[in-house]
Amino acid sequence: MKLGDFEIWPLSDDSFRLDGGQMFGVVPKVLWEKKAPADSRNRILMGLNCVLVRAGGQNVIIETGIGDKFDAKFQGIYDIQKSTTLPAEIKRHGLALEDIDVVINSHLHFDHCGWNTRRDGARVVPTFPRARYYVQHGEWEHALYPTERDRASYIEEFFRAAEPQTEFLEGDQQVIPGIRVEVVAGHNRNIQCVWIESQGQQACFISDLVPTRWHLPYPWIMSFDLYPLETLANKKRLLPQLVERQTLVIFPHDVEMPWATLVECNGKIGAKPVILT
Repeated sequence: MKLGDFEIWPLSDDSFRLDGGQMFGVVPKVLWEKKAPADSRNRILMGLNCVLVRAGGQNVIIETGIGDKFDAKFQGIYDIQKSTTLPAEIKRHGLALEDIDVVINSHLHFDHCGWNTRRDGARVVPTFPRARYYVQHGEWEHALYPTERDRASYIEEFFRAAEPQTEFLEGDQQVIPGIRVEVVAGHNRNIQCVWIESQGQQACFISDLVPTRWHLPYPWIMSFDLYPLETLANKKRLLPQLVERQTLVIFPHDVEMPWATLVECNGKIGAKPVILT
């Protein structure tokens, strides 16, 4: 679809599952299971939503999904489905991996950077050989030396081989004209959302600040978040702006409604689906 002078398209690396209790934190299951039904292992379905932007002659990928560098045990824990993959979605849009100029990761948890790298025989190499990869410097350092609390969220093989092509950002910054990042601490210290702006139109990849539309209520915050009060403050600051500006919002993990605009009704913020053309 058109966004000003840009083209912007949803891509998918299919889906996986995470524990519903972890995904909704202090919210009781009797409330969240009405919106996101759990399977027999208490896991809810999660999309792996990525974005393709064609901007100023450059092809930009935002997020790279969960990839394919995992064993049967990992696949079983997270019920990873692969009816499609990010490389296949890119090809469907008439592009080769070599055509990607920029890759932006909101952060480096395994479900957001899996296709930063791929296996080439016994080696692990960058998936996008010509691209520059962009991530917050603090997030890179933390991903290499995580704490006991979040160590399971980082898999070095998913991102380390792309280090020679990686640009380390320091705070809010423009990546290319019309695409910028904003640090929104909460889920972790250096997570960033990605803003796409052209000709007065705006989209926001909101990342795990709001992983699905069900997380729009201010207190619906994941137990994964290292700094939940900062998540709360950033949601209260950012979501009313997105409503007012009628921004296209892209959720990283919503299976049914990855793209939406936000509306406020009776003091509550909800999501209105966007029809892609």
